[in-house]
Amino acid sequence: MTEETKPASVETAAGKKEDTEVKVPAKFKDLVEKIETLSVLDLAELVKVLEKKFGVSATAPVAVAVNAAAVASDATAAEEKSVFNIELKTVGDKKIEVIKVVRDVTEKGLKEAKDLVDAAVSAPQMVKENVKKEEAQEMQKKFEAAGAKVELK
Repeated sequence: MTEETKPASVETAAGKKEDTEVKVPAKFKDLVEKIETLSVLDLAELVKVLEKKFGVSATAPVAVAVNAAAVASDATAAEEKSVFNIELKTVGDKKIEVIKVVRDVTEKGLKEAKDLVDAAVSAPQMVKENVKKEEAQEMQKKFEAAGAKVELK
């Protein structure tokens, strides 16, 4: 079995690119040549198909030598937030409309909703926690339609 050597650019744990030689076994030579001719879009599609077919991920494991805090901050920045807390910042002119929205989204009684809105006049109040993104955006639109300002955290 003969091997072919191909140049490749590899990213190290420190984030630097290094040129290295990759030995391609003869049994994979044809396959590697076909993959080299694929466009980037076709290659990305192939990777997704292989991930689904074999139940694997093409992501590289994180090196142990990397600072754990840096990795955690990069991971949270890269991930899109999917769960939000809804905080009522200001009530606006239509206090009764805002109370109705609070009752609707929290399923609280009239007194509890009124107390929450009254408290929000002086300081921001948490209306609902751990809400999915789509639902949170929908609630935000309802509050804004009633004249209130909310923040998704």
